[in-house]
Amino acid sequence: MDKTYENPQAALDGLLFDGMFIAAGGFGLCGIPELLIDAIRKADTKDLTIASNNCGVDDFGLGVLLKTKQIRKMISSYVGENAEFMRQYLSGELELEFNPQGTLAERMRAGGAGIAGFYTKTGVGTVVAEGKELKTFNGETYVLETGIDADLSIVKAWKADTTGNLVFRKTARNFNPPAATCGKTCVAEVEEIVPVGSLDPDQIHLPGIYVHRLIQGKHEKRIEQRTTRAAA
Repeated sequence: MDKTYENPQAALDGLLFDGMFIAAGGFGLCGIPELLIDAIRKADTKDLTIASNNCGVDDFGLGVLLKTKQIRKMISSYVGENAEFMRQYLSGELELEFNPQGTLAERMRAGGAGIAGFYTKTGVGTVVAEGKELKTFNGETYVLETGIDADLSIVKAWKADTTGNLVFRKTARNFNPPAATCGKTCVAEVEEIVPVGSLDPDQIHLPGIYVHRLIQGKHEKRIEQRTTRAAA
């Protein structure tokens, strides 16, 4: 089955609605589904809950949806690169649920695997555990975390075949595979689409069964923190 679509708008057609829950891949500015994010911005879909490791920067990535105030709630691990995120949170305009990075990744993976919840020691004794069930195993206290079940997953991969088998590149593999599995529908954007049979089966990171729609596009290679030496 050919899952390719002409552009991001076509790939998201019929999937977006106000108040929806979106799981977004990426780590910092690496491996973020920037084209799909921009299409969501143009669609003006509002009151979004988004689970993602971070929220981009002020003018790139998920930060563009913050700027237009389309996001109601973020479920994230790290928000330190986005001044608008801080402003909206401190002013009460944005709801925030902090998750440790490993917990967030496992919540996505659990949701994709049909696991309703799991116990972890991470976050016990901190605000992360407030209001959650605690249980003791072998003398250690664990907190119950629930799996993430999103309405839509948006991810970015390096290469795909037309049936949606995905290959990620380096750091972009961190959050994209679990994010892809936990949505009712997954839309992926890639740098290159190749014919079926072109990918080595042992090199495929995410099977196409998880991917419903696919686009190819040109991506901006942003550097989140550029550090250079002074001129000699």
